[in-house]
Amino acid sequence: MKLINIIAIALAITIAMIVPALAAGDPTVQISEYQVHPSIMMPDSLGTITIIVKNTASSASLKENAGVVANDFTTTRVTDINVNIENVQLEGKGIRVISKDFEHVGEIGPGQSIPLTFTIRAPMETGMYYPEVWVDTTGGRSTRYPIPVNVNTPVGIQKKAIMIVESTLPDTVTPGEEIPVTLVVRNSGETSSDDVTLRIINESNLIAPKKTDVYHIGAINANESGMVNFVLLSDRDTPPGLIRVPVILQYNWIDGTSHVETASIDVMMKGRAELGFVSVDTDPRRITADQPFDLTIRIENTGTGEAKQVSATIDLPVTGSRQAFIGKIKPGNDAPAVFMLDGMKGGTYDYTIYITYTDDLGTHSISKPLSLRVTPADYSGAVIIVVLILLAAGFLAYRYWYLPRKNGNGALPWVKKN
Repeated sequence: MKLINIIAIALAITIAMIVPALAAGDPTVQISEYQVHPSIMMPDSLGTITIIVKNTASSASLKENAGVVANDFTTTRVTDINVNIENVQLEGKGIRVISKDFEHVGEIGPGQSIPLTFTIRAPMETGMYYPEVWVDTTGGRSTRYPIPVNVNTPVGIQKKAIMIVESTLPDTVTPGEEIPVTLVVRNSGETSSDDVTLRIINESNLIAPKKTDVYHIGAINANESGMVNFVLLSDRDTPPGLIRVPVILQYNWIDGTSHVETASIDVMMKGRAELGFVSVDTDPRRITADQPFDLTIRIENTGTGEAKQVSATIDLPVTGSRQAFIGKIKPGNDAPAVFMLDGMKGGTYDYTIYITYTDDLGTHSISKPLSLRVTPADYSGAVIIVVLILLAAGFLAYRYWYLPRKNGNGALPWVKKN
């Protein structure tokens, strides 16, 4: 009985060693991914095809019967099942394969992969070609996988997202003003873009965003647009001319690749001159009737641009130079308009001064009503002198003309006649 049991145990162990039972299927290989470079080949040009060969098996469970006497005892162990690749070749199918076959590649463990690259040359004729990858493994199993190769044809070609930034803002901006801006991001490609972000770059501190400098638009599909509205602040000291504000556009292509483009917001700054009146003076300070005098009116520029070709005219009813040419007045400065006038009669005169000038925005004119007081001439001293002269003349006439004629001898009335 013991001999029989020993023979049974030995037989069970032998069978377990010779015929293991697989709980998982046989391993296989597949082409998990491929890449053709360049994606569009020119006729008779060189390129490459890179493939990834992967072992699809993960692991397998092997059951073994220990064959214990009078008591069945089974053990299970997990072991890796490798696949042995004997040969990998590329059949051109119209494509010329320059690389040789990959022979005796070796074993690949479960879930593992290996990259292989073939060098190819495109044919002279354009079109779509489908060379095949042949993977031969131990045991006679093989894999066939076609790879599409585009030789100068538009088939299957999609333009990636091409982002165009267009800005809308006032044609001219005066330094110190707020600048409303509308930015339109247009996708002129054939695929969508994702995570579109705009960043306004502040380089000179002359023009800066009023609030944030980053604007997130999100996804923009093909042939669609995204829009952002914001306000820029400009400094009063910004010089006239074209100011370019850089814009960084960042987005992701459909394959997840990040892309960055640069654009700009072109702001045309034009200075605006603003003229006003500082003071009105005369020389002499007290104007007397019929006396010549100089009238000086100081004009200041409180704007952000230079005033050019500044001239002034007054409409006083007086002879002399009633027009003055000043020239240029820079921002923050003033200049005199001098009028040299002849005498006027006494009284109060209302008049208007007219100013014309040009700046970056064109020709302008302003006016201001003014008043001028002319003191009448004082003749009191002359009247007294005239009166004294008349009294003296009267006395002399009375003494030497009237009395002599009355008395006959020229004596005074109180002198007795002989």
